[in-house]
Amino acid sequence: MNKANRGDVISLEGIVWQRNGKHILKNVTWDVNKGEHWALLGLNGSGKTSILKMITGYQWPNNGQVSVLGNLFGKTNIPELRKSIGWVSSSLDDQYQTRPSDTALEVVLSGKFASIGLYEDITEEDVKKASELLERFRIHHLADQLISSLSQGERRRAMIARALMSSPKLLILDEPCNGLDIYSKEELLSTIEEMVSLPGGPTLLYVTHHIEEIVPSISHALLIKEGEVVASGHKSSTLTETQLEQTFRVPVSLTWDNERPWIRIKSYAEKR
Repeated sequence: MNKANRGDVISLEGIVWQRNGKHILKNVTWDVNKGEHWALLGLNGSGKTSILKMITGYQWPNNGQVSVLGNLFGKTNIPELRKSIGWVSSSLDDQYQTRPSDTALEVVLSGKFASIGLYEDITEEDVKKASELLERFRIHHLADQLISSLSQGERRRAMIARALMSSPKLLILDEPCNGLDIYSKEELLSTIEEMVSLPGGPTLLYVTHHIEEIVPSISHALLIKEGEVVASGHKSSTLTETQLEQTFRVPVSLTWDNERPWIRIKSYAEKR
């Protein structure tokens, strides 16, 4: 791998991964640099989750090299590296279902230790930071409420605040709008846009198969289909009708409104 061409946040070089004789990832090369925020798009089963597991060291390629935050895998302490990566997914919600008596503030505080529940001492400074995060995500008034009593959208915002508690350098949001109604979804996207716009924050990797969730501050996009990269680069050149049709396997028309992309599935008459 040529260091000069290596992404300083994420660099995947010729990644191949197969399971039970089936190729899940096929020669995936991808670079993410500081100052960029990426959307990762593809159908279910396209390889998105496998790429995330490669980045976080939970899965290792059969071939290729992985470098994250300047750490070349095979020559770095993966558990230590994970402390610099925040990852929010619906599975995190599921883990907290076993702890219905935790408050929103306690959930956010637990992010400092990447634990499910609080088992270590916290400081006044920790509480101050957690409170500020709750305020940033507009749920400070819910600090003392049980996480189990929050709406799905409120819980999702609490989980993102939890991920930011450890000041990660890379933040992965894995389908954060999944299951949200349209109001909660737009409210969450508005908060994410504000978060990404702040200077000095983490590099964002936003995983979805809903293109309209790409807020203006997400600058780049990676399209993946059946374990192969369809396109990668600035969203203006990556999110085209041709490449989206190849990725999602349906004919689409693409429009941009308020700096967000929107697609419409073409009718049968339009396909002819």
